[in-house]
Amino acid sequence: MTVAQQQEQLSPRHVLATRLGRSDRSALGRWFWEIDRVLLLLVLILISIGLIAVAAASPAAAGRYSGGDVTFAPLHYFYRQLVWIIVALPVMIGVSMLPKTIARRFCIGGALLFTLLLAIVPLVGQEVNGARRWIGVGFAQFQPSEFLKPLFIVSIAWLLSLREHDRSLPVVPLTGLLTAVVAVLLMRQPNFGETIIFGAAWVMLLTLAGISMRTLGILGFGALIGLILAYLFYPVATARIDAFLFAGENVDTYQVDSALRTLTSGGLFGTGPGGGTRKFRLPEPHTDYIFSVIGEEFGMIACVAIAIIYLVIVARVLIKLLHEEDMFLVLATGGLVTQFGLQALINMAVNVHLAPSKGMTLPFISYGGSSMVALSIGFGLLLAFTRRNPYLHRSPYVVKWSGR
Repeated sequence: MTVAQQQEQLSPRHVLATRLGRSDRSALGRWFWEIDRVLLLLVLILISIGLIAVAAASPAAAGRYSGGDVTFAPLHYFYRQLVWIIVALPVMIGVSMLPKTIARRFCIGGALLFTLLLAIVPLVGQEVNGARRWIGVGFAQFQPSEFLKPLFIVSIAWLLSLREHDRSLPVVPLTGLLTAVVAVLLMRQPNFGETIIFGAAWVMLLTLAGISMRTLGILGFGALIGLILAYLFYPVATARIDAFLFAGENVDTYQVDSALRTLTSGGLFGTGPGGGTRKFRLPEPHTDYIFSVIGEEFGMIACVAIAIIYLVIVARVLIKLLHEEDMFLVLATGGLVTQFGLQALINMAVNVHLAPSKGMTLPFISYGGSSMVALSIGFGLLLAFTRRNPYLHRSPYVVKWSGR
């Protein structure tokens, strides 16, 4: 009896185990054993939670944004999110299978492309909620800044890693200039929240690259001055900071106040799926304030559990960096996980009224095609850069014996 005939008599589970055994040297087999399966499992859990949360928020969002369109079913956004997940998951897996060198080249080329697209957004972009951040029409709209984030971070990591070979290269001021260009383009949209993400990721990369504390102190002082100037001369920042610090009759705090009331109204265990009522008065319940919808319908326990999942992902990646010797991988991985964790932290902080409203999605949970696909690219890169050969630290005898 041939091997194929024997496998036909086995259950699918046994066939999968046979094909993905440690002796399997196919592309899929190597990927399966080299990938951090815990990170992959955690992000799949987040995506599953997000799908449930979008289903809970979809009726409120459909009622608010349908504009009388009868084609808007109560689960309109849930169905669309399901489509985006079907698109995004293969993208994540495909990117995670890239060799590290090819992944780096992909990021550098992609960063150049999306920086160019970001520059033309004010000219050809679509205006949504007072901001011009989108390119395209209808279902084909996408947000270049979302895709640029992971690609730009990896590109900056590559530039900074060159210092390890030649300290005389002016890569620090060059990366600062590139970050400033992106920040200016973002603030023209306006997109103050994404500007903070890019700036914070750059500072994190500098820290990992071993920049002196004196330089970091100067950068911190410069960031403080920049924040003050933004408050004084940038209307978007002024409105957001005023709403956060100086709530009163002359300041509109409806969004953040509604988010906090919605989040806490569910108590410890929530009202149950579909039982929330405050979500119908909440702006952007399926995107910016989906964390509040989760709090109302599934309780504070669910919110804490989600925060723990994000924390575990960030902590696991940072712990893996302790054993990494390649400076580029340290910088790229550290920058990617900083962007991911900081975006989650800002969104949750806005929902609990600990930060000004920034219009930022909760990674893998909020509704959005650009956000879902771009985050999948970023997390796929994270998985690619944290892949490890399971035989790397074994003796030659063990490797030979295991491969038989």
